[in-house]
Amino acid sequence: MTMSGFDPFAQLGLERRFDLDLEVVERTHRELSRALHPDKFSGGTPAERRAAIERASAVNEAWRTVRDPVSRAEALFRLAGVPVGEVNEPKTAPAFLMEIMEMREELAEARGARDLARVEKLAAGVRAREARVTASLASALASGAEPAAALPMLGELRFYKRFLEEVSAIEDEAMEHDGAV
Repeated sequence: MTMSGFDPFAQLGLERRFDLDLEVVERTHRELSRALHPDKFSGGTPAERRAAIERASAVNEAWRTVRDPVSRAEALFRLAGVPVGEVNEPKTAPAFLMEIMEMREELAEARGARDLARVEKLAAGVRAREARVTASLASALASGAEPAAALPMLGELRFYKRFLEEVSAIEDEAMEHDGAV
């Protein structure tokens, strides 16, 4: 999670925006990581070595934050002075929650039946939804409108992210099971 006051965009020399070219950002991260690697400061004073480690750590944390759409959005909201987190965000619409609950039940059934085709079909549907919400969030944040109005989209992204993490766990289990046979 992004620390209060921590600006991952500044750490990487990026403009504060949601819609980033992650390949470019990754190259920037690699270049900064090489330039700031603590081994380059092994002959320095203890204070210089400590500063190099702290700077390298901050660059790595910034990369972890901006490469994940949820963390990147949370950072942008925080930097705009909009508190994030379940306590601070609007309640999720009951209809959306019901939909998610039904999809999770279907995923659990597919997991129990070891039906990877069904798991992948569910995942594809959620990835498509995630892509639409991500695009809408990018548009909302770029529009200059009040950032807080986009908070419900952040909540949706969190649900999709958790769903897809569960899909990954199911796929990992299947690979382990198939490897053990």
